[in-house]
Amino acid sequence: MAIQSFHPPKRVLMGPGPSDVSERVLQALARPTIGHLDPLFVAMMDEVKQLLQYALQTKNPMTLPISAPGSAGMEACFVNLVEPGDKVIVCQNGVFGGRMKENVERAGGIAVMIEDAWGTAVDPNKVAEAFKKNPDAKIFAFVHAETSTGALSDARTLAQIAKQHNALVIMDCVTSVGGTPVLLDEWQIDAAYSGTQKCLSAPPGLSPVSFSQRALDVIKTRKHKVQSWFLDMNLIMGYWGTGKRAYHHTAPINNLYGLHESLVMLQNESLEKAWQRHRDHHLALRAGIEAMGLQFIVKEQDRLPQLNAVTIPDGVDEAAVRTQLLNDHNLEIGAGLGALAGKIWRIGLMGTSSSMWHVEYCLNALDKVLGKAGAKIKTGVAVDSAKAAFGKLAKAS
Repeated sequence: MAIQSFHPPKRVLMGPGPSDVSERVLQALARPTIGHLDPLFVAMMDEVKQLLQYALQTKNPMTLPISAPGSAGMEACFVNLVEPGDKVIVCQNGVFGGRMKENVERAGGIAVMIEDAWGTAVDPNKVAEAFKKNPDAKIFAFVHAETSTGALSDARTLAQIAKQHNALVIMDCVTSVGGTPVLLDEWQIDAAYSGTQKCLSAPPGLSPVSFSQRALDVIKTRKHKVQSWFLDMNLIMGYWGTGKRAYHHTAPINNLYGLHESLVMLQNESLEKAWQRHRDHHLALRAGIEAMGLQFIVKEQDRLPQLNAVTIPDGVDEAAVRTQLLNDHNLEIGAGLGALAGKIWRIGLMGTSSSMWHVEYCLNALDKVLGKAGAKIKTGVAVDSAKAAFGKLAKAS
């Protein structure tokens, strides 16, 4: 039997990513492909850089999308800044701090780990203590918004501690950009990486990165070649820099159309309104979740609005619930990872998926599926509670 064309169903994506892609972005992806050195495409590349500078709140000229997903953005930051023997203080309060450690060690660096419980923010006191014990640390790395737990750390305070010790700062902002404040210049972040499939509501496959001038100076004076040819920023800037472009790789042209469109949408909405939208819908979801009798694992002051880690009721088969949500309601939510596997669901309210329609749809589906599963929850109250909470927010604004 011949394989036929693939036609995916229309899912409602409310997991840890990807999030729903807006119709505007989907239409942009379908525009005619032109060459990666076409003057019109090069002009669009410059606009993408400017739009990313706005999204990241930076004036760094070296701000661009790596032609690969967020994991490649992470690797780009580490392989360009870490040389063999360099000491790097790494914070781990979830899965992705562990991946930072892997990157440090694969680049020949020495990782000094700061461990915090999963579901909590990075403790600044532990960071200060780590620098006291390791004054020769060259780099400090942390995850701003930990996707595996829904915890948001105080980037300003953490970066300030590192700067007091003259260390470079690498920040993972994959889940935070577009959903909660990210202020690279104000916080003095030297290298940051993100992803397109979360609050930017574009397809996965690109990783925005940004490097400060201090970081670029370190890259230019390296003693060893950058471990990765493809991710060597010295080479990539020949293509993404100003003036005549030098061929480095064939960029994912249509994917960049989609990112451009999503960033235009963010610019038109404004960052401040996007941040508020994510916050408001989180509060509405919280009202519905708590009315059902479920709980969040992250303390309110450390909670990431766009990624909600919710406890699983006793006696419920969490995987079976997710399967039923997908099969019966076309709704995707995420499972727990690592230490939280089997203990939580991760409900995303990111980008286009951050709307009251999504909040109500998710709560209604959870109510039905958990009710059928015999979970000890209060049924029939979640949606009304969410609507009431959102109504209060609307009146207050």
